[in-house]
Amino acid sequence: MSAGNMHINLKVWRQKNKTSQGAFEDYSLDGVSPDMSFLEMFDVLNEKLIVEGKDPVAFDHDCREGICGMCSMYINGRPHGPLKGVTTCQLHMRSFNDGDTIVVEPWRAQAFPVLKDLVTDRDAFDRVIAAGGFVSVNTGNAQDANALPIPKEAADDAFSAAACIACGACVAACKNASAMLFVSAKISQLALLPQGQAERSIRAEKMVAQMDAEGFGACTNTGACSAECPKEIGQVNIARLNREYIGAKFSSSAV
Repeated sequence: MSAGNMHINLKVWRQKNKTSQGAFEDYSLDGVSPDMSFLEMFDVLNEKLIVEGKDPVAFDHDCREGICGMCSMYINGRPHGPLKGVTTCQLHMRSFNDGDTIVVEPWRAQAFPVLKDLVTDRDAFDRVIAAGGFVSVNTGNAQDANALPIPKEAADDAFSAAACIACGACVAACKNASAMLFVSAKISQLALLPQGQAERSIRAEKMVAQMDAEGFGACTNTGACSAECPKEIGQVNIARLNREYIGAKFSSSAV
């Protein structure tokens, strides 16, 4: 092992499919560079397993730039690992020490069934979005930048909410596996902008109904979701979701 490289012990969740039991398996990896990303370290592990004639560890990834949310892993008891405001693919091995044992698991939630090893089915998020997280009314052609005045505070808040990458860390961090932070971010980004006003009330009702139908738990405001969110989506969005939903219920009952 060259100077500066590390020896890492891994306890990785292995599960053949949705119906199998699953269990942790231990692996030992030498020559891990501190400059490797966490996913590059898993690439090295999988190359080693393939050479040994073993099944490589299945894990999700795509952009490897922290913008798609695919690289979801539960690392040493925290979604995306020990650093704040980063995804798993942005985590580097210099965040660990030589000889460390790292425990890696998939997201744990009824609505996110494990497909294989560290890969979970997060289609529930897509179905929540399909229920109402869009603008379908005719809002006209794209206007000039200053033709549709939007208060800067509202624009900033909408932009911050839109930063959600739907990785599911909020669900994994919550003791009730609640999706409130994700749903509230998707509702907020449209509720704050003029284009989202026409479907504002029906959007909140439909998305919350779908969230409940998927089996996500209730929010108890512990704040774990925002603390572990790689895009640091704030709790203020959950408060906004509650206002949107209650207002929608009052509007629909008055009709």
